[in-house]
Amino acid sequence: MSRRTGGSAIQQSLPYLLLVVIGALLYFLMPEQLPLFSRIAIMAIFVMSLDLVVGYAGLATLGHAALFGTGAYAAGLAALHLAPDPLLGVVIGAAAGALVAFLSGLFILRYQGLTFLMLSIAISQILGNLASKLRGWTGGDDGLTGFSNSAVLGFARFDLYGKTAFVYSGIVMLLCLFVMRRLMGSPFGLSCVGIHQNRLRMAAIGTDIPGQLLKLYVFAGFFAGIAGALSAQTNQIVGLDSLGFELSAEALVMLVLGGAGTLYGAIAGAAIFMLIHHVASTLNPYHWLFIIGGLLVLVVLVPRERLVGHLGRRLSPLLSTGRAGVAVKGSVRP
Repeated sequence: MSRRTGGSAIQQSLPYLLLVVIGALLYFLMPEQLPLFSRIAIMAIFVMSLDLVVGYAGLATLGHAALFGTGAYAAGLAALHLAPDPLLGVVIGAAAGALVAFLSGLFILRYQGLTFLMLSIAISQILGNLASKLRGWTGGDDGLTGFSNSAVLGFARFDLYGKTAFVYSGIVMLLCLFVMRRLMGSPFGLSCVGIHQNRLRMAAIGTDIPGQLLKLYVFAGFFAGIAGALSAQTNQIVGLDSLGFELSAEALVMLVLGGAGTLYGAIAGAAIFMLIHHVASTLNPYHWLFIIGGLLVLVVLVPRERLVGHLGRRLSPLLSTGRAGVAVKGSVRP
């Protein structure tokens, strides 16, 4: 293996190592906050799945919670009626999310723009109403409860302190990040990016645009279903809010905060939003959204290259890395 190839492999593995180091520090230094960090990891998976649709394919949606909630209910029902194995629940949740994405995508992906946006909301509302009516299965407004999880891989049992849930969710998040990066770096992923950038040109060279977008939407449903299954397993309850419009809107806000088109940005946006939500809602549970609104205004009005460049100039003397600077590009990348 050449020196350049070895250096590239090390460079690609650095973000994963950094996430592992951050996770280890959080595990040992802030053990009382592990349930919060578990929710951040789960939401990061959900926002990354949304990034596939919005950031890479350019499809604006506010109904992504339909895929998340379907995975959550599927995992809860599987634990209640089939087996309490968490890994089986994740597989069933992922399959359920992918199935709903496939069935709904066959219809809504025929449209673009505002029509697609409204249809995605309609799908989420239909599933939410259906879950409310099927009280015998879903618990209705009271939520789906009464299920439990067995030990992960037969030895790691879920505890009251959230240690197992944190490690379990973190590992699944890293695996999802790895698979999604490989997916979007493949010819298939690059073709979806090309559709986002110039749909007419991609059609002219013979790209099956509806087919490619449907595949990507199914992949997004697969990962959103995983996030929903993890949420059901760690909380041991599934409510109607898991299918609601508010969850879809919050995920989109997280994506905007971190930056669409970069999976790492989706993780950062989820962490920023959840931490601000936790701290600000503790201080003032009625007005914490003002802070989120201010951050959104800052992100929208100040170009990301200018903001990152300014922070880099401020931090470079402290870090003393010896670098002359880092060029930040706005292109979509996995």
